[in-house]
Amino acid sequence: MKKNTARLELSKEEMQKYGYQIVDAIVEHHHTQHEKFPVAFGSREEMDNLFLEEAPENGMDATKVLEFVLEKVMTNSANMAHPRSFSFVPGPSNYVSVMADALATGYNIFSGGWSIGPAAAELEIVTVQWLLKIFGFPKKKGGGIFTSGGSMANLTAVATARRIKCGDDFSKAIIYLSDQAHSSNIKAIRVLGFKKEQIRIIPTDNEFKFALNKLKNCIAKDRLEGLHPFCLIASAGTTNTGTVDPLPELASICKKEDIWFHIDGAYGGAAILSAKGKHMLKGIEKADSLTVDPHKWFYQPYEMGCLLVRNHKHLSHTFTEKPEYLRDIEGNTSEINFYDHGIQLTRRFRALKFYMSLKTFGLKEFRDAISYNIDLAEEVENLLRGSKSWEVVFPATLAVINFRYNPIKQHYSEKELDQINQYISHKVVESRKALLVTTILNNQVVLRMCLINPRTTMDDVTETLDLCKTFALEIEEQMAIS
Repeated sequence: MKKNTARLELSKEEMQKYGYQIVDAIVEHHHTQHEKFPVAFGSREEMDNLFLEEAPENGMDATKVLEFVLEKVMTNSANMAHPRSFSFVPGPSNYVSVMADALATGYNIFSGGWSIGPAAAELEIVTVQWLLKIFGFPKKKGGGIFTSGGSMANLTAVATARRIKCGDDFSKAIIYLSDQAHSSNIKAIRVLGFKKEQIRIIPTDNEFKFALNKLKNCIAKDRLEGLHPFCLIASAGTTNTGTVDPLPELASICKKEDIWFHIDGAYGGAAILSAKGKHMLKGIEKADSLTVDPHKWFYQPYEMGCLLVRNHKHLSHTFTEKPEYLRDIEGNTSEINFYDHGIQLTRRFRALKFYMSLKTFGLKEFRDAISYNIDLAEEVENLLRGSKSWEVVFPATLAVINFRYNPIKQHYSEKELDQINQYISHKVVESRKALLVTTILNNQVVLRMCLINPRTTMDDVTETLDLCKTFALEIEEQMAIS
């Protein structure tokens, strides 16, 4: 038989050289990212011109491929870890977790079953237990699983709730969430086959929180019509405003009505590490299930979400399958196979980055960073309230602040204010100096800052506000001429 030469390998020396080049590039990126632009642009035509080609039949020098990627790929992606990346929910990340991800990928660790990856499974058990303690869930009875992100965690939660509360028949099942709930929850509900008629979107009050009386009325009406209320999704830090729903009151309603209580804390859950956040998140420990997103405010690189549950058996009862090709690796009941606790069979070793970064920095540094973020947003609010140019539309809440340009000496109409603030956002992003986009609150176009990057300074904010003011004056001049 002919000797196989298609081994997809580099020599040891080539691997070392290649690896050093990649590490050097990552270190340089982390060290200098504040000097770069957070925003990247690229039309489909431009990207096609750069990358579109047939799959090459023959390979080329690995270093040349790397140089091309560093020059063309990495520079054409937004930098969500930049200190002036204020929009959506930034991904601040940290270098230790980046290297941990490199280890997990480099060793190609399978994190689905105990017999193949006992250390990987054990670290997931340990880090999930850390989170259970942080959020006040039962340590022995509770459990959880790391997912790709909040979307998959929410999907896993709703699937679990349906199985536990409805069994095989969910034809009359009703699920409740507010109009500020994250869109991933609606997507999860639809993926699981619920009809539009089975979803109740409850209006929020003037603080963008679940309206309790409207919720109670809706549940009562559904029961009178012979339907089956089975799940309620609350928010612990909405994306729009950082608002936390009235968790203790919602928990009481769910307990009384025998409804599964899921809290989507993908954004705000990590704030529990700070004193202010812990106060705002009172009642989060009463959830049947809780989504948190370590790749947001726990400063992990993408992808890493997490679902915690009060009873770990609810996950295994929902997702365990026994195919014949896995019969030899089931192990004993203490040796958790995480493919029995969620949707994925093949799973990457996500726990490692969380484990290594917490071991390296300690919870105190995470607490201090989160507390800094919350204080920074409140300081920005005070700055805006002291200005004759800016109006705070919704106060700083879990490091999110919503505001708009509305100078007190002018008397712009709502339509004009919308136009001005949309223009400001457009020009700021176009300048590439900051990522600052709008959202809609109370039918108003507002600017929204999400300040969860521990490396963002007050100077980053004030210089961005100065840039906003420049563009505001620019459009004011245009409006005056027209």
